Amino acid sequence: MSPFNLETCARPNILALEPYRCARDDYKDDGTNVLLDANENAYGPPLPPSITGLIQPQSGLGPVIDLPGLNRYPDPHQVPLKQLLCNLRQTHVHTQKKLSPANLFVGVGSDEAIDALIRAFCRPGQDKILVCPPTYGMYSVSAQVNDVSLVKIPLLPGPDFQLDVPSILSALSSLDASTIKLAYFCSPGNPTGSLLSKSSIESILAHPTWNGVVVVDEAYIDFAPDSASLAEWVVEFPNLVVMQTLSKAFGLAGIRLGAAFTSPEIARLLNALKAPYNVNNITSAIAEYALSPVGLEVMRANKAALLEQRDRLLREMPTIPGVGKLMGGTESNFLLYEMLNKDGQPDNVVALAVYEGLAETKGVVVRFRGKEHGCLGCLRITVGTEDEVTRFLEAIKKQLEQVRGVDARSDEEEKEKAASAIVA
Repeated sequence: MSPFNLETCARPNILALEPYRCARDDYKDDGTNVLLDANENAYGPPLPPSITGLIQPQSGLGPVIDLPGLNRYPDPHQVPLKQLLCNLRQTHVHTQKKLSPANLFVGVGSDEAIDALIRAFCRPGQDKILVCPPTYGMYSVSAQVNDVSLVKIPLLPGPDFQLDVPSILSALSSLDASTIKLAYFCSPGNPTGSLLSKSSIESILAHPTWNGVVVVDEAYIDFAPDSASLAEWVVEFPNLVVMQTLSKAFGLAGIRLGAAFTSPEIARLLNALKAPYNVNNITSAIAEYALSPVGLEVMRANKAALLEQRDRLLREMPTIPGVGKLMGGTESNFLLYEMLNKDGQPDNVVALAVYEGLAETKGVVVRFRGKEHGCLGCLRITVGTEDEVTRFLEAIKKQLEQVRGVDARSDEEEKEKAASAIVA
């Protein structure tokens, strides 16, 4: 009999960990589904369609990937890639100072930066991070992995979902504020889609006594108005981190490339604790091409097409019986809408039934968000292509008619299912 006992050998906080629940955990892609659940870019990456293999394209268009060179480790510093990211975000709207590669950490999506910051600043079992629900679920997952507690200050009620600055400042002035090392703010928010006020973030950065780091997660910033990004602002504040990703507007979720803009001092910490070769050659080659003038032109054209469909959803969703208020903002590639019951009230039972029915009978997958703070009865809908949006609008109209007109399950069954739905 082996003496090994997982229950006593593993860390208790890891045994108790509820993993991040991904959009595809509930419904997989069967090749025919319309996937409006994960906030991906339905128009795809800014790469020429003729590129079907990882080779140097004869046309001269597309990333040059050195296949014979894959026997060598990648560049551990990624300075050319970091310079392209600086070029993208150096707008001189928020400062006249200049970003440099010394202001950058690049890693495996934004999630690596989220985790690295907690490992760099928080002592397990002692320190805390501040989050503002409803927000991105990986902040709390990474905190639990690292045995770090949460301080939750909910966003102000929707539909605006802005920061509750007085409550945040109060928490950062409390007797145990010295144990709050990081404050994570998602802007535009997920699932809210609301761009946070620059003045609110500035008020928190200006706190007179708090010794901690403000982290602004800008995964969806390219769908916000031009120059909304605060990335270049890191040269003005020693304790500001701005995270970004190529997964959304750039349509490159599959290469897992994220970045954290920050002071050179914090960047050195993050770069010191990362794995030596965390960004591989293929990822960096594709990312550098996407950030080139040719890649940026395609990305911006795809973004314009998505914004056109976002505007279409904003026009047509309110005309569908059973669709309630738009909750949150319009500065992202998704929208958050209430689903109403027969009495005209937002209802998780209805929202969950619509969510399941769309996926299981109509092949359209969205995301149920009704269990998140302030999101009662809400579905989050990723903006898709013109054809995908057409199919979604037809499907949700029919599904709402069915759900609101016929009780497919008993009320008790539906309430139990809604109460037990796992939200990421």
